[in-house]
Amino acid sequence: MYFAALLARTEDGWEASDTELDDVETLSDLIELAREASVDDDIVVVFIEQEDAWFGVVRVEGEEDPRIYVSDGAAAARSSYGEILTKELLGDDQEDDGTDLDALDLDGTEDGEPDGVDDEDDDGAPAAAESVPAAPVGDRLVLDDLGLTEKELLALDTDALGTIADALGAAEVLEAVR
Repeated sequence: MYFAALLARTEDGWEASDTELDDVETLSDLIELAREASVDDDIVVVFIEQEDAWFGVVRVEGEEDPRIYVSDGAAAARSSYGEILTKELLGDDQEDDGTDLDALDLDGTEDGEPDGVDDEDDDGAPAAAESVPAAPVGDRLVLDDLGLTEKELLALDTDALGTIADALGAAEVLEAVR
C-alpha cells in the first residue's frame, strides 16, 4: 500500500494534495504531475511511502532536473513506484545491457577471455538488480535548505513523511490529506 502526497510551496505557505499514482508509469509522469501543481515554478515536493518499508522524496523546481532521495534503495527497487526512482538514481543498465548482448554476434571466441565474459555476466539483469544498495540512495541534501538536514534525513525510519512535513512547516497540511 502506497501513500503519496504532493506539497507545493506558494507565497501563502505549503499547499498539500493527495496524489493519485495510478497513471504514473515513469519518472517523467511524476515530474509532470509535480510541475502541474507548481505555482510560479516554485518548489514542489512529492512524498511516496510504502507501508514503512521505504520512502522517497522528489523535489521539483521549475525546469531544473528533479532531485531525488530514497530511504532504502533495495526495498524501493522491488516496488513499482520505487523502481521508477531507483532506475533514475542508479541508472537503467539492466534492460540496455540485455538488449546489447542479444544484438552482438558472438562466435564463441570470447570464452577464453574470463574478464570479458565475467564483465558481461556481471552487467546482466540479475547482477544489476542485486547491486541496488539496501541503504539510502540519492540526494541527501534534497531538503537541507528547507529545514531538514542530511543527518536528520538519514535518521528517519517510521513516520518519516510526518517528520519531513514538520521540518518544512507543512505538517498540518500533510495530515489534512492523509
